[in-house]
Amino acid sequence: GTYFFIDRSLGPPMGTLGGIANWFSLSFKSAFALVGLGIFFEILFPGITYFQVRLIAVGFLLIFLFLNILGAKEAGRIQVIIVLTLIGILIFYILTGVRKIIPHNYFPFLPPTLKTLFSTAGFVFISYGGLTKIASVAEEVKNPGKTLPQAMLSAWFVVSLLYTGAVFVTVGILPPEIMKTTHTPLSAGGKITLSTPGLILLSLGGILAFISTANAGILSASRSPMAMARDNLFPPFFSRLNSRWRTPHHSILFTGLFMLISILFLDLEHLVEVASALQILLFTLLNVSVIVMRESKILNYRPKFKAPFYPWCQIAGIIGSFFLLWEFGFLPLLITICFLLASFAWYAIYARPRVSRESGLIYLVQRLLSRHLSKGILRRELREIIKERDEIVEDRFDRIIKNAPILDFKESLSLDEFFRKASEILSKRLNLDQKEIYRLLWERERESSTVIAPGLAIPHVVIPGEKKFEILLARAKEGIIFEEETPPIHTIFLLIGTRDERNFHLKALAAIAQIAQDKEFEEQWEKARNIDELRDAVLLAERRRE
Repeated sequence: GTYFFIDRSLGPPMGTLGGIANWFSLSFKSAFALVGLGIFFEILFPGITYFQVRLIAVGFLLIFLFLNILGAKEAGRIQVIIVLTLIGILIFYILTGVRKIIPHNYFPFLPPTLKTLFSTAGFVFISYGGLTKIASVAEEVKNPGKTLPQAMLSAWFVVSLLYTGAVFVTVGILPPEIMKTTHTPLSAGGKITLSTPGLILLSLGGILAFISTANAGILSASRSPMAMARDNLFPPFFSRLNSRWRTPHHSILFTGLFMLISILFLDLEHLVEVASALQILLFTLLNVSVIVMRESKILNYRPKFKAPFYPWCQIAGIIGSFFLLWEFGFLPLLITICFLLASFAWYAIYARPRVSRESGLIYLVQRLLSRHLSKGILRRELREIIKERDEIVEDRFDRIIKNAPILDFKESLSLDEFFRKASEILSKRLNLDQKEIYRLLWERERESSTVIAPGLAIPHVVIPGEKKFEILLARAKEGIIFEEETPPIHTIFLLIGTRDERNFHLKALAAIAQIAQDKEFEEQWEKARNIDELRDAVLLAERRRE
């Protein structure tokens, strides 16, 4: 989820900050939601005490912890039912309430100063934090490259319409004196539109909203310490999965313990402010992460979905986030700064001796300074992510490419020079005379050209012996002339094998033909900065595998 993006983009120190910020902000938000349930129970059951409100919150917390330990699928089913019911209640409220709107209630439309507007926007910012939290359970989602963007965008669209409609109707029907004093404005609005049944219905909607928030918050928050433990930023027991339900029960239980302490002992009003501040900080880091990853030009960074209006959308988000943080006031900013210092202290004391990872920031600095600084760790990790995401199952062609010799010619050379260099390398791998390989290559080329497409050639020859097959890859930036009437060749797949490998020889030719048709392959091949990136361009190209 968000922790992983920040860590791999900006490095483990910022990843530690982002992971803990994500964990705490969601935990605070979920704890606040559980206590908020009690306010609606006071409406439905007048006379209960604040202590009983907290006990109700603890009871729901235990239920949601149990559901999340059972698994995301079980928790998700409950969530779908809750959300659909809540959407139905809100739509009904908006449609019935719009007829009783009093236009005079909208004046004045804005507060006297914009500071009030922005500070309020910052306070409720945490309400929108859940839109991106589905990324925290990405590994439990089928087809994440398509499902996650669709879920986030559709959630944003639906939530924006419902928030706007509900606030518009509530402000329009509630008298100003009630609006200033009530803690449950939608329930008060429901009473005006539909009398007591409306009060009960909207109170039920409020309960469902808080239940939904708390359930989803626990589900998402518990994944941050699990991911951080996998990367050695947290103790390893956070990443252990339940043997029966395959869920991170330790992480879920610690999240629940933190929420329990928050519910029973902490001032939740200030915690909501801090949660919103941490959420804004998290969004700022995510916007910076997108810019760093895009500008690092790592070839194995291949997102299925790219943010529109780049980079202006991200820059506007960063500036707006800092502005909202500034408007929070002294205490939330002070607590946030203390949180930052505590996160960096944890990294320095516990995590730093245990981690050795690269980030996109290293590749960006490398690109700006034109110096080789990376060890290829992040590139290899991204390669494995792509293989898992795209469900790439390694076949024999992949295994050969992983060990294949690769030549990268920056200077111009003739076809004869290329054949001599290739023969020298292949003779050692095949235990065959270099001159014989050189002769066979020229003999095959004179029979008919091995150029199969503009810029691409596949020389292929048969050698004596048994159970031998090799592929040599070559890139010629200045090009190699295979025929006078054809353009220079920049990409070469040289296939050489014994006659008993004829069937695989044909399969390899088919695989190369599919790779050549991949729209991204030519661009990735040309932009590759070293031999490892050339190899990855072939391994990650889109093709059918057997």
